[in-house]
Amino acid sequence: MPVKYIPYTPNTVEGQAVLDNITRTQRVLRYRENNEVYNRIKRGMPYYEVETVEQVGKESENIVLRGECISACAYLKEQNIKVDLVYIDPPFASGADYAKKVHIRKNPKLAEKVAKAEAELQIDELKAFEETMYGDIWKKEDFLNWMYENLQAIKSIMSENASIYMHLDWHIGHYVKILMDEVFGEDAFKNEIIYGYRIQGISKKTFPKKHDTIFFYTLSENYVFHTEKEIIKYEKPFIDTKKTKADLTKLKDKDYETIKNCLDNNESLPDRYKDKLFDKHYAEVYVRDVWDHDGTKPIISGANEYLGYATQKSEGLLKRIINASSNKNMVVADFFGGSGVTAKVANELGRKFIHCDVGINSIQTVRDRLIAEKADFKILEIKDGVSLFRNPQQTMDKLGSLITGLQKKIEGVPKFWFGAINDSKLGVIPVYAPDLIDSKQKVLDIPTINRIINQEIQNLNITVKKIIVYYIDIDDEKELRKFIKDNNATTVDIELKDLKNLLHETVVNDEVEFSLYNVDSENTIVIEKFVSDRLLQKIGAFNEKGNLQSLKNGKEFNPIEISEEGLELIELISLDCKNKEGEWFSSTEIKIDKLGYVITNGEKSKEFWNGKITTTEKPLRIKVRNVSGDEIIKDVE
Repeated sequence: MPVKYIPYTPNTVEGQAVLDNITRTQRVLRYRENNEVYNRIKRGMPYYEVETVEQVGKESENIVLRGECISACAYLKEQNIKVDLVYIDPPFASGADYAKKVHIRKNPKLAEKVAKAEAELQIDELKAFEETMYGDIWKKEDFLNWMYENLQAIKSIMSENASIYMHLDWHIGHYVKILMDEVFGEDAFKNEIIYGYRIQGISKKTFPKKHDTIFFYTLSENYVFHTEKEIIKYEKPFIDTKKTKADLTKLKDKDYETIKNCLDNNESLPDRYKDKLFDKHYAEVYVRDVWDHDGTKPIISGANEYLGYATQKSEGLLKRIINASSNKNMVVADFFGGSGVTAKVANELGRKFIHCDVGINSIQTVRDRLIAEKADFKILEIKDGVSLFRNPQQTMDKLGSLITGLQKKIEGVPKFWFGAINDSKLGVIPVYAPDLIDSKQKVLDIPTINRIINQEIQNLNITVKKIIVYYIDIDDEKELRKFIKDNNATTVDIELKDLKNLLHETVVNDEVEFSLYNVDSENTIVIEKFVSDRLLQKIGAFNEKGNLQSLKNGKEFNPIEISEEGLELIELISLDCKNKEGEWFSSTEIKIDKLGYVITNGEKSKEFWNGKITTTEKPLRIKVRNVSGDEIIKDVE
């Protein structure tokens, strides 16, 4: 359970139309008891304990925080931390799954051979498979409820003169505009920015959809805003740039008479003379609300800054926003931080940053990115009791295999249920489990259990004797069990189970074997073997699928092969020479990029990893991260 709930303040803008279907912070309770109608249960932001995972560099106010937006805002509010600028690029309710390529590294045992075979460095030959980062699959109403709560939470920690930029697309943007009008006020709306893509698109029945929408709101009229100019070169000159006849007489060359005669007789001027008639026109103009030019570099999929995130935004875009709506030393926050472009650019521009994301891969990506920038920051983790497996989407995918006997798509069991268990004595047992992607389901309360016993059990198209209800947190267990006893008019037995007991089993630790050598006051750790059962299973499934496709289409398939040592599965190794336990301090570290090159403490090189890591200090602990982001920490001695 949360330590406490922190109220949302300020409330929605007085006088705005209230959206009655938004029920996340005020849960509608539709039942009568003892002639009393309980209309609502009011909550606030759940505040959990927060653990410092790692301090990078010097003490600073910069934060990288793993947790959901609403819980992160509860922590910031409790710590009295205010944010001056918010940029968020949340899921767009597009109905798509987003994946990231996971690249297998080069075998360090073959580093010398690889160095001699430059052909092996071609990126398209690198072995890789995909893993789901998050599923952007929402019902419209669920998405809007979720976003409404997040916007309320974000507003509660914004400074008096703060601004917010919300990045969306055509799927849901027009609906969210109404939410933002309610939360911030219609007068707080400043711009609808069109963010265009300069890429080809083909659509036979519609115009290709090649832009996003960014909504710009402020909390007051006393907000920071710096105008910006840009140089635009027009491909065709304006009519007002035509040279006068007086200017033409200054040409004094053989073309003058031809040009003059054409103008006098209103004849079309041959193209070869137009450069002499018109000045080449360049204009310095204020930036408009349509951003579709090289200044924002909207296409980054092939650029150096691209880190493999499908929805990653460009640094140029964030530079424009941060420069326009903040000053140095102000706090810039991104609560759906992804690859960390907001934090990286904010740090580069002399701002403080807060990066928040629920996925461990996001936290690791931005950590490594900021280390390369020599940034100072601390990594925090919200201890909400849920041991997420990388991210909510992968955890939900994993959960189905953790509930013994669970089957999906059982006839007669609607989609509300997570699945069902076939029991030899009791028959079909429907199972309810909260959706970790939608945080409103984490708390099992009377409104939820009321819906289950007075609606969803009746919706079952089969007769059942028992149901199982899993929960992450429970509002008041004693009161909830009493409510079930007093209001369950069915003969169905209701069993409550704590889902956290299962979630703690989602992470299966990798294994690493190493040796420590000390020569001339230099400590060298040699990684001898690395085993990741989960990755090996993933690679096995990838190879099996590839072989089946090869048989069907007749094309050759080159499977991913892992050596006996398994060192190709390692992405990062870090040594802590300061702390034996608790908060991690990276005294020295190496990261192996997808080409096999070593990055030492953020510094890139053209050296291949040799299977070792060296330090002049005495290592106390070692951390090894695999290519999918799982980490294992072991004592060195």
